[in-house]
Amino acid sequence: MQFVVHYGLHFLFPLAIAIVFFRKEWKRAYLIFLATMLVDLDHFFADPIFQPNRCSIQFHPLHTYWAMAFYFVLVFLKTPYRWIGIGLLLHMLTDTIDCVWTYSQCASCLHDSPAESLVRFIHGFIF
Repeated sequence: MQFVVHYGLHFLFPLAIAIVFFRKEWKRAYLIFLATMLVDLDHFFADPIFQPNRCSIQFHPLHTYWAMAFYFVLVFLKTPYRWIGIGLLLHMLTDTIDCVWTYSQCASCLHDSPAESLVRFIHGFIF
């Protein structure tokens, strides 16, 4: 179920945002939102490249709080930068939700995760 929600948020939620908020140019907006998934290329710098329960937030260089602050600034610029910022922030939100979900099922899985305190805070706020 977590897999379905994760990829639904990566592909379907940006589509809904594009259609609802950028109706006249929704196809272009959605393609840019999809292109922002290239942010996951920073996973190739990790060792190992894939680890099932790893939380991406604060672990990969393009998933850091500093990077997210930059993505937030992009939202206030003109299109297409605005769409790039929105797409990147949606991606970070999806990955954060995935981290919280993982934590709720296996708290020890995020032990020593760079984002453990954030995930713990969000989990405590929700549950």
